[in-house]
Amino acid sequence: MRRRILGRMAATAATLSLVAVLPAVTGGSAAQAHGRDDHGSSASSYKSVGYFTQWGVYGRDYQVKNVQTSGTAAKLTHLNYAFANIGADGKCFEANVAGEGDAWADYQRPLDAASSVDGTADTAEQPLAGNFNQLRELKAANPKLKVMISIGGWGWSTHFSDAARTAASRKALVASCLDIFVKGNLPLLDGKGGPGSAAGLFDGVDIDWEWPGSSGDVDTVYRPEDKRNFTSLAAEFRGQLDALGRKAHKHYDLSAFLPAAPAKIDAGFEVRKIFKYLDFGTVQGYDFHGPYEATTNQQSALKAPRNSPVPHDFSDTQAVGDWLRRGAPARQLVLGVPFYGQGWTGVPDGGTAGLFQPSTGPAPATWQAGNEDYHALKALASSGTYTVHRDVRNGFAWLYDGTNFWTYDDPQVIAQKTAYIKRAHLGGAMVWSLDGDTANGELINAIHQGLAAHHR
Repeated sequence: MRRRILGRMAATAATLSLVAVLPAVTGGSAAQAHGRDDHGSSASSYKSVGYFTQWGVYGRDYQVKNVQTSGTAAKLTHLNYAFANIGADGKCFEANVAGEGDAWADYQRPLDAASSVDGTADTAEQPLAGNFNQLRELKAANPKLKVMISIGGWGWSTHFSDAARTAASRKALVASCLDIFVKGNLPLLDGKGGPGSAAGLFDGVDIDWEWPGSSGDVDTVYRPEDKRNFTSLAAEFRGQLDALGRKAHKHYDLSAFLPAAPAKIDAGFEVRKIFKYLDFGTVQGYDFHGPYEATTNQQSALKAPRNSPVPHDFSDTQAVGDWLRRGAPARQLVLGVPFYGQGWTGVPDGGTAGLFQPSTGPAPATWQAGNEDYHALKALASSGTYTVHRDVRNGFAWLYDGTNFWTYDDPQVIAQKTAYIKRAHLGGAMVWSLDGDTANGELINAIHQGLAAHHR
């Protein structure tokens, strides 16, 4: 269901060419181990933003409680709840419609005491249950944590272009989203919800439109005028959020998820204008490559290797640099890091431990072929079957067992990325998604330690 697509065409046939071994590659064991102040819970002034997935409470059994017990909540400044959907009428909505909405997960599903953040079982009488009630309990335990409603995503950006097309439609969209989520007027469904039932839960909005002005999911509408309409939509959100904030005597945050591909930036964003309205933007720092391509490669390198078979390859420094060169303020850019890996199978060694080699398809995985959570990859790294390889110079790692190849971030890679965030004076780090971490929050701890080591 994710929304983890870089928003560009698959790599060209150039990726099929083979290359010499990276000079910086080594084998070894897995590593163990804007101008507004966010007043977050991190020890530093950097933002630490984590996405919590609505659907992760099912198969993965990653509950809001896990954000607390792992120690993650204390290390986040913002938790983005993914996702809210926009209907064909151009308005936010809540419903139980397969593939369109899951109000059951959001605020209807009762949780027992063992699954609850505060250790208290839900009752039939309470108007708010599900993830929303647990997020309310999480905030009570972590008063500095901000919870944002993230609207759209890869699969639910279908109607963004239509909804943002006119001043009237933008006003209606924003009003509907803020009424449901910020004012908390959830639809009454089987005794749950109702006026004000979620009031005070959400501290702002994350616009996750993938992508204005260029192609996204197969049914997502896009137009050339999306570029200016995105700016106008951000302005409308900012205006209505500020109006609510004046009444509530608080500031509501506004963020946006931003692409790594230069073509996507140029097609969809008036860069110098949008940051007048956004508190910050999270830059996609992952899915540079994946098993939707025939050749193995890095999915989230800090820097593109010089011997990459892909000309002008993607990387974190490339993505951030492209936003900076177009006028984005460094302190309003938050770098995205993955808590999952991309994998291929049928991969020969080729003298590079599987890197830049042809494959026969996606590697087998727990939930989706070719895509695996970090905690599962850590277990593979410790199994004795796989070897961890690193390109220390360019900031990425991978696992290889002679046929399966996984590219992913571990604490050592994250340490390099947080050091880059500090050097570049960026706004912080963002995580997709929290359910990929270990039970004790190994990766979020690496981010926290890296960013807390420096105070702005």
